[in-house]
Amino acid sequence: MKRERRVRVMVAKPGLDGHDRGARIIARAYRDAGFEVVYTGLHQSPEEIVEAAIQEDVDMVGLSSLAGAHKYLFQTVVELLRERGAEDIVVCGGGIIPDEDIKKLKSAGVREIFRPGTTLDEIVKWVKKNVKPR
Repeated sequence: MKRERRVRVMVAKPGLDGHDRGARIIARAYRDAGFEVVYTGLHQSPEEIVEAAIQEDVDMVGLSSLAGAHKYLFQTVVELLRERGAEDIVVCGGGIIPDEDIKKLKSAGVREIFRPGTTLDEIVKWVKKNVKPR
């Protein structure tokens, strides 16, 4: 009997944002929900995140940004995944993201944005519904 692989998620902190408490909390929530979790740590470049996502064979990359550079960083990760032929890796993001940026990010390929106030349960349910093993 073949066992289905668990969903593998990567939690990444791109750029200079040094606030990682929320990223660590969401990584733990993903683990507790039964996902395999890879946490990249702070201050990762989009190139480092994409390389790690491909090497770790993840199904989703969750980006966290509280420093205001989300438009550039999130879009760059999506673009680099496309360039590497890994556009089937789901990208979502969270953090302090203004309403007007959400539409732009989604049109660039970011599947979902989670802002402050979104519960861990809501996020986990979204991942279970929208991310499957590749």
